[in-house]
Amino acid sequence: MAQHTARARDAQDAPLLSVENLSIAFAHPGGETAITRDVSFTVAPGERVGVVGESGCGKTVTGLALLGLLPAATARVRGAIRFQGEDLSTLPASRLRRLRGSEISMIFQEPMSALDPVFTIGEQLTETLRSHRKVSRKEARERAIEALAEVGIPSPDQRIDDYPYQFSGGMRQRVMIAMALICRPKLVIADEPTTALDVTVQAQIIDLLCEISDNTGTALLFITHDLGVVAETCSRLLTMYAGEVVESAPVDAVLRRPRHPYSSGLLCSLPGLSERGRRLPSIPGRVPAPDRMPAGCRFQARCPHATDGCEQSQPLQPINDDRLARCWRSAELTLPGAVSP
Repeated sequence: MAQHTARARDAQDAPLLSVENLSIAFAHPGGETAITRDVSFTVAPGERVGVVGESGCGKTVTGLALLGLLPAATARVRGAIRFQGEDLSTLPASRLRRLRGSEISMIFQEPMSALDPVFTIGEQLTETLRSHRKVSRKEARERAIEALAEVGIPSPDQRIDDYPYQFSGGMRQRVMIAMALICRPKLVIADEPTTALDVTVQAQIIDLLCEISDNTGTALLFITHDLGVVAETCSRLLTMYAGEVVESAPVDAVLRRPRHPYSSGLLCSLPGLSERGRRLPSIPGRVPAPDRMPAGCRFQARCPHATDGCEQSQPLQPINDDRLARCWRSAELTLPGAVSP
């Protein structure tokens, strides 16, 4: 972790990706329903940033919005998404297509359905490469074989002509990683890349992503439910709840002392942290539906520390130079983390 942390620190003054006040809503006959509100964060070159939260918190929709993959007919995206200083939200479709896969790639959540079943693995890899790079068919095939070898596919010169159904779930995910990295992008958005895989394969995929990030300098935006994965792979953590960023901080700092009750609740609910023989702690209730968001703090109804004042709007306020929390009590609360301070 030291290598990518140092690289990210050196580049703090020039973020690779800068998201400012990103708000996403979907239009319907009755109006609009807001999904996220004022999401802001940065990713430095080579940095690995984890985005965590329960299902329905807005993690995946934020990742899709960064690449302009939300349906244009219904999605309403407001705010700025700057990649290397260029605002992606204002780019014409042709320019955005050139960036997708070339400069920014995405590993989608479900490997079993992300690949086209009627084309070989090689055809899909080479099409991605030739869409963005001026290479011959022979060069594209050679690079595709190299990409499969890099992600640990055995006998890549033979497997390149196989179809997706001939690969296991873990191997398909490796192919998806190869496809995302074949053009050597500067940023990869990994959306739950290990959800459908068994524990052993999950560990292999995570190690592979970290190794590639360290070797190539590729930045990672890692969207996941698994705080353990973030602790092992990322240097910074964004906690999302009900469409908002509620905490942003270095991973080690959150593990020792989270500053938002939701971050603390997620950490305390990890099975490995509960005492043997005692009931596993959990966060009561569920994430509110987008059309039923409460006023003030959106976590108030589930928060054991809620009190007078939580009904007021909660801004994301700085705690120190590298920490933000959306809780007016963050300075006074002592919240349990995953490790002792």
